[in-house]
Amino acid sequence: MTSQEQPPPRRGRGRRPAAEVRAGVLRAAADLLLGEGVKAVTFDRVAAAAGSSKVTLYKWWPSAGALAAEAYFTHSEHTLEFPDTGDLRADLTAQIRAFVRLLTEGRTGPVIAGLIGVAQTDPELSAAFSRYYSGPRRALAMATFVKARDRGELRADIDLGILVDQLWGACYHRLLIPDEPLTEDFAVALVDNALDGARVR
Repeated sequence: MTSQEQPPPRRGRGRRPAAEVRAGVLRAAADLLLGEGVKAVTFDRVAAAAGSSKVTLYKWWPSAGALAAEAYFTHSEHTLEFPDTGDLRADLTAQIRAFVRLLTEGRTGPVIAGLIGVAQTDPELSAAFSRYYSGPRRALAMATFVKARDRGELRADIDLGILVDQLWGACYHRLLIPDEPLTEDFAVALVDNALDGARVR
């Protein structure tokens, strides 16, 4: 057999790329989180489900709570993408309706309520929740408002941070204190209420 006819060398199994391992761990953690809640996300169970080692998990996350927070963000990131059509009212309405659906359909609402609750006494989960979820979501909303203000859709003197709190904070309030229903109709009314008081006259 000539060198040109030699079969290619067989590749050993070796180690999986780190990005592949991390993605598998986050999927396993998200499955446990959405299936059983935040208390089910332990390094033992996630490592077993992902076919990874606890040493690897400890290397990447300071606590199981921090892992749970990142897993939630990874799971919800695509759903909560912010549209950018140039029409602030339409974009906000679409985004907050999507947010409300995320909170009210399936297990996601109880999961995020659980994460918020545990974050009150778990500083590592709290920091991870801010880093991977609430911080990036807030930054996207702020960027959208800055563009809208530059287009003349919002007053120049409006406090954009408070506008974020008014809109998304109201949804979290109804999730955590369910005196009133959290619905898509509420999302539409919320945007109308906020923008009718904030838009340029």
